Amino acid sequence: MPRLLLVEDNEMNRQMIVGHLKWLGYEVFLAADGHQAVELAADLHPDLILMDMGLPLLSGWEATTQIKANPVLATIPIIALTAYAMSDDYHRSMAAGCDAFETKPIDFDHLVATMERLLAGAS
Repeated sequence: MPRLLLVEDNEMNRQMIVGHLKWLGYEVFLAADGHQAVELAADLHPDLILMDMGLPLLSGWEATTQIKANPVLATIPIIALTAYAMSDDYHRSMAAGCDAFETKPIDFDHLVATMERLLAGAS
């Protein structure tokens, strides 16, 4: 069962995403801000990270950069989840090290297809 780290500061979004992913059989761990994301990524070594970009304390872009800078964690695929849907946001996310970009509201069929593609490439 793939282990996912969901980084999301909005409780309602967190509950909705976790419910959907657990129903699909994923094991989901949670972080509410960028600092927790960096710490949990190092502790858990998840198979994939879903990273909200608009986080308090340490943004998703900064957390992604820190995770990808760690050689032990650099190969973990990270999907940017964001309501920031402009092309600059896409490019900023990719420059930070994200492997894919999904906008909110989330299209779960598309998200799961992206996750499966990245997980297949990571194994």
